[in-house]
Amino acid sequence: MLIRILEITVPVFGIIALAYAYGRKRPTDLRDANRLNITIFTPALIFHALTERSQGGDDFLLAAIGATVIVLGSGLLAWAWVRLTKRDPAVYIGPAMFNNCGNLGLPLAILAFGEDALPLAVVLLVTENLLQFTVGLWLLGDSIHIKRLATNPMLVATFAGVLGMVMDWHAPAMIEPGIRMLGEISIPLMLVALGVRLADGAPGQWAAGFWGGLLCPLTGLIVAVPWVLITQPAPPLAALLLVFGALPPAVLNYMLAEQFEIAPQQVAAIVAVGHVIALAVIPLTLYWVL
Repeated sequence: MLIRILEITVPVFGIIALAYAYGRKRPTDLRDANRLNITIFTPALIFHALTERSQGGDDFLLAAIGATVIVLGSGLLAWAWVRLTKRDPAVYIGPAMFNNCGNLGLPLAILAFGEDALPLAVVLLVTENLLQFTVGLWLLGDSIHIKRLATNPMLVATFAGVLGMVMDWHAPAMIEPGIRMLGEISIPLMLVALGVRLADGAPGQWAAGFWGGLLCPLTGLIVAVPWVLITQPAPPLAALLLVFGALPPAVLNYMLAEQFEIAPQQVAAIVAVGHVIALAVIPLTLYWVL
């Protein structure tokens, strides 16, 4: 079992560590690469996973409901914690709710459960993405913009992919390989971008980083475990939901904190320390679910 866990975690954290070391040695601006990933590569991955690798079914609905319950449930627990400890809710609630199901969750899902798990992992990603750009922005003081959602490339790709899946439509043979190759760029680039982003660091904020980084997997698992026990989803969805609950805070939390000027250094520390904590939490969770 130890070898199996290492086979899953070493490639993922190894790429992140390599990118982190590169980012520390040579600071790199990956904004253009991230923009390409969000607008082209990840939508291609989503569309291809839904139309070419998925059979659909009730598992998709259960995955979306499960992700929603875990995200919102984590938010309620985090809200209770910040009220009890008198901390800033704008700093801690978002990172506790929105975990790294993209950069970290997708590669872990593929390595742990195989390519067949990718469509379900994509549903978890898209559901969280939708919640972060609605509930998450509302928590930061922004309003919900329907136009922003309607033009979100990942949501557009999801709609197109679900439509293609329902109609049993597949991309033409001369186009499908191109879509597949674009999608295959997405996950390695996510890992590299994560490592480079973590290299920025947040000196002097490690106390906030520790509590916020621990809060995310703690609240996620507190919600995910009883939800899985009650609903009893079929494999591999049950294991995916538990891994989803154990993931560290998403890098997007820091980017939004920077955009809205809400203690970006504290949020950066939460994200960074959260991924250090994940070095212990993720292998333990995999040992439990495999």
